[in-house]
This record gives sequence, structure tokens and C-alpha cells, in this order.
Amino acid sequence: MPRNLKLYIIGVVAASAAALVAATSLIPVTDAMPIAKPFLWLGKDAAPLAGVGSWILLTLFASALPVRGPRGLYFAVSVSTLMASLILGGPAAGVWVALLGTTEVREVRGRIPWYGTLANHAGILLPSFFAGIVMVPFGIPHLDVTQPATFLVALLGSGVFLAINGTLTAMLVAFRTSQRTLSVMEGEARGTIGSYLSLAPIGWLMAQIYAFAPWATPVFALPLYMTRLAYQSYTEMREMFTETITALAEAVDKRDPFTSKHSWRVKEIAKDIGQVMRLGEADLEALEWGGLLHDVGKIGVPDHVLLKQEKLTREERMRMNAHPVLGAEIIGKVSKLSAELPIIRHHHEWFNGSGYPDRLIGDEIPQLARILHVADSFEAMTAQRPYRMTPLTPEQAVAELRKFAGIQFDPKVVDAFVRTTWAEGVSDPGRTVQPRPIPLISQQANRSTSTASAVAVAGGATATVARSPEQH
Repeated sequence: MPRNLKLYIIGVVAASAAALVAATSLIPVTDAMPIAKPFLWLGKDAAPLAGVGSWILLTLFASALPVRGPRGLYFAVSVSTLMASLILGGPAAGVWVALLGTTEVREVRGRIPWYGTLANHAGILLPSFFAGIVMVPFGIPHLDVTQPATFLVALLGSGVFLAINGTLTAMLVAFRTSQRTLSVMEGEARGTIGSYLSLAPIGWLMAQIYAFAPWATPVFALPLYMTRLAYQSYTEMREMFTETITALAEAVDKRDPFTSKHSWRVKEIAKDIGQVMRLGEADLEALEWGGLLHDVGKIGVPDHVLLKQEKLTREERMRMNAHPVLGAEIIGKVSKLSAELPIIRHHHEWFNGSGYPDRLIGDEIPQLARILHVADSFEAMTAQRPYRMTPLTPEQAVAELRKFAGIQFDPKVVDAFVRTTWAEGVSDPGRTVQPRPIPLISQQANRSTSTASAVAVAGGATATVARSPEQH
């Protein structure tokens, strides 16, 4: 277990234990609170326990089958029942419902290690405690739940709960998977924020029904289950989209036995570079999908050109170099992939302007395309190809990246690459400081040059390292 993960678990479990003791002793659940009123016939001592127990049972149902999000967080509809228990019974009721009611099937079946179970429950208990504490000054849980003010207070408590819970769970996933906490939070927020916000009013409404007709509260099982299905559908659609892209990339790669899994490896390298450069979640996702699809244009390259072991003729080189434009035309019809289009079209542009298809210079090249160019080149250089049966060693490939930094590659991206695990233990010649070469033709001429002409020049200007990514 990583040290930072171990420290996180120890800290959050200790804090949640302190919160449990504080809530139970300082603001105990009493028979005067709305949560106990339906069970007063059991006696003043038993009524609070029965009330808390009823919400533990409801929360067990809501927590039983969480949906896994794209970045490793799990979404459950138990937020609504947790908020209802806080409104009706205050922090003490909320922490006990959070501790016992959020038990999942995965935990019962032993799929989660004991320390993971502790961390998960602590990550729900602490937000429940602070959400309840925030609502106490406004009269909850002694305030009449039928008053309109309780709705606004419930929204406030929900906001506190979601902010703390989202941060804690994202930290847990980030420490466990070596991702950035902000990336995990950003990735999950886009798909879950709407669902979570809708659960707060449901929790408030459940508290209302409980106060008037507690026997009707289980009826909310249906809308809670529908909310879960809605998020599950979202994640399944996203996963299906990713699987479709992956299958398309593999179909392209399998045309050449030497490029099997090439796109997948390029995607992984590019994503790691992006994480080192601390890119946002949207950019990381674009790198992943763009990495998988960057060579989709090779569908239009004939086999006798794609698989040729000898040097390509001028016409063959032009056909090969046209694949970024063709790939962008193919993917351009998919609106969901609009962010990936610049990556696909410009992943063979050179930093000094002598690349293709548009001969962009320096920062004119989209940043994600510059990242993918480095990832694509490293993978191609360290893999076997028909025109180079002996691949370069990682040390040789890194040396080539350094040699052509500022010429073919963005030096900042190369600097980021050597800090990834792909270059771990590899001898690095170090950053070379050199002025960026001035293109032989002006920037204005670049814009007026036709695509075919630009491709021809790019093919003629191919250096040792350029041949690797251009003809794999």
C-alpha cells in the first residue's frame, strides 16, 4: 500500500471515529426529534433507536448496488436517505446511518479489503457529520420539517455533504490509482453532479412523508431505483462508446501485424504525459480517445503502401502522409469527438513548421497534438516495424526525442515524457537548449501551400526519428 494512501486511511478513520463520538454525545437522538415520533409507542428510550434503525434499513437498500463511474468512484442513491435522516434526527442519526446503512454487497462478499471498507465508511460518515452540524444552527432536527425553510437548509447540508464526500473519495481513488485528485473529481462530477443534486430534494421530500405517514416512506424505493438506473445507463453508454472506439482502433492496427495494440499503447503514453503536465479531465479524455483514433485515416492507405518494407516512393509517401486529413474527415462526422479532431489532424506537425498536413509552427500546433506526437514517436521507435526489424532501445528513443526537441517535438512535452513511468530507469541525456530552427519558407507561404505540396515537402524532410512515427 502506498504511504500516502496509508496515511489517508489512518487520518480519515481517526477523524470519523472522533465525529461519531462527538455527534452521539453532544447532540444525541431524543424522543422529541421527528425521527422518533412514529415509534413513541415503543417507549421514550426505544423510539429513537427504532427511528434510526428504520433509516439504516432504507439506506442499506439505497447503498446495496452502487454504480462504478469512469474514474473509479462509486455512485449510490443513498445520499437521499442520509439527508432525510439528518433532517429528522440531526448529526447523531446521520453518522450512525452513514456508518451502518452504507454497507454494500461488495463489502459483505469480501471484495473490498477491510481497510478499504473502513475508508469508504469514513468517507461517508465525516461528510454526514459536518452536513448535520451545518444544519443545527437553523433549528434542525427540532424544526418542524413541514416548514419551507427546511428545504433550503436541506440543500445547504447536501452541498456540504457532496463537497466533502467528493473530495475524500476522489483522494482515495487518486492515491490508490496514482491519478490526480482534481482529475478524478472533474471526471466524475460531469456525470454525477446532476444526479446528486436531484437526490437532495428527494431526501427532503422523504422526510416530509415520514413526518406525516411513515408507512409510505418505502414508496420512494422506486424513484431512487430509477435514479440509479439513469446513472447506470449513462456509464454504460460511455463505456460502450469507448469500447467502440477501441474496437475501431484495433481493426486499423491489425491491418499491419507489426502495429498490433499500437494505438492502445500510444493512448496510454499520451495520457501519462498529460497527467505529468497536470492537464484537466476533459483534455485527458481527449488524449485517450484521440490516441486510439489517431491512425484511423490509414483505413484509406492501400496495403501495398502501408506494409511496404522498402523505401516509399514520392507518391506512396504522399498517400501515407494524407492519413491525418483522412482520419479527421472520418471522425469529423461524430460530434462527440470534436475535441479529438485537432489531435488526429495535427499529430504529425513538426515544432519547427516542417511537418504535415498544415505545416503549423510551435504553439500553433494544438497542445494535445504535440503530446500525442511524442507518444506516437516513442512507441513507434521502440517497436518492430517492416522497415526496421530491430527496434530502438528506450535509451536510444529518449536520446532521439531529446535530439529533435525544438525541431520536431515540443521540448516541454519531451521534458514531461521523461518523467513518466515509460522512461523510468532510462538514461536521459538531459535537456538540450537550442534555438528553434526557422522554417525555410515563411509562415504565410505555409498557409498558401496546398496539402499535396506540404505532404511532399514533409516526406522529403523526414529525419531518422520522423520516419518511425510516419510509417508504422
